[in-house]
Order: sequence, then structure tokens, then C-alpha cells
Amino acid sequence: MERLQKMLAHAGVASRRKAEQMILDGKVRVNGKVIKELGTKVSSSDTIEVEGVQLEKEQKVYYLLYKPRGVISAVSDDKNRKVVTDFFEDIDKRIYPVGRLDYDTSGLLIMTNDGEFANILTHPKYEIDKTYVARLKGIPEKDELRKLERGIKLEDGMTAPAKVKLLSGDNKQGKGIVQITIHEGRNRQVRRMFEAIGYPVQKLSREQFGFLTLQGLNAGESRQLTAHEVKLLRVMAETGKRH
Repeated sequence: MERLQKMLAHAGVASRRKAEQMILDGKVRVNGKVIKELGTKVSSSDTIEVEGVQLEKEQKVYYLLYKPRGVISAVSDDKNRKVVTDFFEDIDKRIYPVGRLDYDTSGLLIMTNDGEFANILTHPKYEIDKTYVARLKGIPEKDELRKLERGIKLEDGMTAPAKVKLLSGDNKQGKGIVQITIHEGRNRQVRRMFEAIGYPVQKLSREQFGFLTLQGLNAGESRQLTAHEVKLLRVMAETGKRH
């Protein structure tokens, strides 16, 4: 289910704010009934009309993108920086990222035009594992990594327990490479977690989302998810099986 104004915006009818005004003005019908409440939720099976014209049901598409560093996880940017949809200019659907990766973080990002699917994957109660590899300034000790495993206090509260593994450490350069798996999605969470134990992140990549990996892709490349992969992701989210 998705909020009506969000579905109208994703369908390209109008911006979300203008779509909200159209609803308030009584210009939108769902299954033949005029809807004037902004909180109304609809699904892809509902028939939606805007000013008497039925909304075309857009075919749902699902992509896995290897987002490079220096790209915004958005459909547009007011500073004219490169955005993730720039890699899909030959796609005639209005797709958008599921969740986000920071500008300076690379890695696995799902792109779709299916709002219901995006909501399932990003909702806090659906705990899908996300695995990152971080290059750190310094090499953390085991007891310091255990703090992250147990959960650590950040300014927005305690983090959930994480899985953490030191992959390598270079004493000469003073750099460590650590793999961390979390299921939350707070803003810049992985970077803040490592900063909290005194090891700033110099480079970060999301290597895995649930069972999906970047295998076979280079930065900037993408592939369509199979119907089976989409179904598995739904099942994982809805049953609480994180990986």
C-alpha cells in the first residue's frame, strides 16, 4: 500500500505537493469514489482517476545498480550533480532509489517504480541485512569491534547489534578494513558507528543487500532483478528472514 499523493507523484501526474492539492480539491477518484483525505492508501490493484482521466497502470521494473562514489541517491539535484537516475536514461519508466547511499559511499542500490515494494524494503520493522566494507583510519581492536556488535549509543539512540569482522590491517599505513552487517538504515549510520569508537571511515561500500551482491557488475553498471529475486525480497521482508 502507498499514499495516494505519493502514487500520483511517482506516476508523473504532478509534484507531491500539487497532487495533495488536487486530492483536497476533489479532483481524484479511487474505484469511482472521490477521495479528499491525504492519508488515503492505495495499491496497484485500485483504479485511480484524476480529473476524469484514468491513471495508466505502469509496468513495474526492478534494477540493481552499482552506485559509484560521487553520485546522489535521488532523481534530481538542485546543484546539478550526477544522480542515480542518470544511469537509466534509456528507461522510459519513472524509477527512483529504494533508500539511499551517501554521496561518498559506493555500492548496491535497488531502483524501482514500485512504491509498495520500496516501502517494504525500507520500513524499519522489515529487517533486511545490509553488508558494508569500510576502510578505516586505524586498526580497531577486537574489544572495540565488540562494542559495535553489542550496539553502540549514537546521538539518535542505541544501534541494534551488528555483525562485525576485521578483514585486514596494515600497521605500516595505519589502516584497517572491516566488514559490518546491519539491518537499520539511519543517516550515515555506518560512518557514525565507526566514528563513535574512534576510527573514521575513509572509504565505504555496500557489498550486499539481503542475498543480493554486486557480482558481475562494475561501478555505474546495473542489471534487472529477476522475478524470483523480487519475490524472495518480499518474502524476506514480510517473514522477517533477514538474509
